[in-house]
Amino acid sequence: MIGLGTYAFFWQHSDRMERPLSLVDAFEATRELDVSLFQICDYAPLETMSDRELREAAAEARGLGLRIELGTKGIEPERLSRFLAVAEIFDAKLLRSMVTGPDSSPTLPQALAWLTESLPAYEAAGVTLALETYEQVATEKLVELVSAAGSPNIGVCLDPANVVARLEHPREVVELAAPVTVNVHVKDFAFARQDGWVGFTYSGAAMGTGLHDYPHLLREVRPRERGVNEIVEHWLSWQGGAEATVRAEQAWTRTTVDYLRSIR
Repeated sequence: MIGLGTYAFFWQHSDRMERPLSLVDAFEATRELDVSLFQICDYAPLETMSDRELREAAAEARGLGLRIELGTKGIEPERLSRFLAVAEIFDAKLLRSMVTGPDSSPTLPQALAWLTESLPAYEAAGVTLALETYEQVATEKLVELVSAAGSPNIGVCLDPANVVARLEHPREVVELAAPVTVNVHVKDFAFARQDGWVGFTYSGAAMGTGLHDYPHLLREVRPRERGVNEIVEHWLSWQGGAEATVRAEQAWTRTTVDYLRSIR
């Protein structure tokens, strides 16, 4: 299923806007595109919302016919326990996270110990934990960690854009992670020469115009056959002003959704 994530509304949520988009505003914008899945991922207000506020947001999502996934950073047992409770409020069946969090950077043995402690509760609740591919942990080691956890409720959130910072090749990472991928983050990416030809900038691109070989990912991962959701997000740089940035962000979202619907 195609979904939108909060990173598709990164600038619209930001305090650079005169009126930042609320979570419910993003829900409504998602439904306007006839998309029925939303991933609340790394959305800071979620960390401080009361249970009442969470229940109200969950009710708004249900009223709009939206399925919800969640996202955070870190795998400390306390964090995973808290977000499992939030998942219950939203009836979310997937939590995306990262091995490295804002308050911890565990060794892989420590990470495995934490996961071993937390995963039985995820299994009992029917919630899947998706650990994202990032430069902090080699993809090979991440796949090994997921396999060592030995649970049907853990896998990889595959984002080939992130791994370039580790000098991993996106196509190779797709092939390595494909068997254990349970979630996909969809964004295109490209290199551009800096002024004066003194280096490159690595950043986002409108979907279908950059270096991401998404047909290859579809062949390797087979997300639509396996029920793996594809979540739209962007790496969009500031466009010089709020109005231009919002226009570009909205256009990239429409482009990506159209692209995903057109490609098989």
